[in-house]
Amino acid sequence: MALLGFALAALVGLSLGLLGGGGSIMTIPVFVYVLGFGPKEAIAMSFPVVGTTSFIGALGHWRAGNVDVRTAVLFGLVAMVGSYAGARLAVLVSGAVQLTLLAVVMLAAAASMLRTQPATFEGKATGSENKWRRLGTVAIAGAAVGMLTGFVGIGGGFLIVPALVILAKTPMKHAVGTSLLVIAMNSASGFLGYLGQVPIPWGFMALFTAVAIAGILAGTYLVRFVSQSALRRAFATFLVVTGCFMLYQNRGVFSSRRHGDTPTGPLGDTRCCLDASTTSS
Repeated sequence: MALLGFALAALVGLSLGLLGGGGSIMTIPVFVYVLGFGPKEAIAMSFPVVGTTSFIGALGHWRAGNVDVRTAVLFGLVAMVGSYAGARLAVLVSGAVQLTLLAVVMLAAAASMLRTQPATFEGKATGSENKWRRLGTVAIAGAAVGMLTGFVGIGGGFLIVPALVILAKTPMKHAVGTSLLVIAMNSASGFLGYLGQVPIPWGFMALFTAVAIAGILAGTYLVRFVSQSALRRAFATFLVVTGCFMLYQNRGVFSSRRHGDTPTGPLGDTRCCLDASTTSS
């Protein structure tokens, strides 16, 4: 089972390299339903995996001149505050509620990816009033994305890119690279918010991250040879199937019957042996 988990870690990296997003949406179901970790542990562990992998990808875009550092700092700092707050608030709800919300986000992302690609918004705002209004809107969007990131453990790339393009008037080519840097910042803040709340199997998480980094490097190289439209359709289909499965597994959230945080998927109550050893230490 661990070998399958590491194979899927490479797929997480490939997703980020080929599509510029989707890493965390894949990581959490892998941790929960394949490797048997609890939802809250899975969300906490997803942050360093996706954050580190996204940072490696952002470095490549930065070398190519495709990262708007000033916009990333503005959007990222506000998002980091929201991410930390969301992570701290997550203690108030069960893991089943978090997974249910993540499943809804996955279905929304799939619907967005299956739509015809909209034209890139390149309009320029004029005047200082519009400039400050735009900055305020970007800050609000950053806080909202950050809150969602901390609460359900997503990097938020599928939300960050449209926000940068439409609200910050960032060219699409720069928005993808800038988004990866924001995801890295977001993930770091979210992880800090979870520290001390759940046990972290550091060794396993580091190895999973290393495999994901290898995946993003491979995906960055292969992206020139693969049809992006076909990739988006395939990934959207994966999101629909996984999101519906997660909603079914956590259907007790919609009833009066209370459920614990342990998933009731194919692995039942099984936990990864590394998780158990970390808890005992």
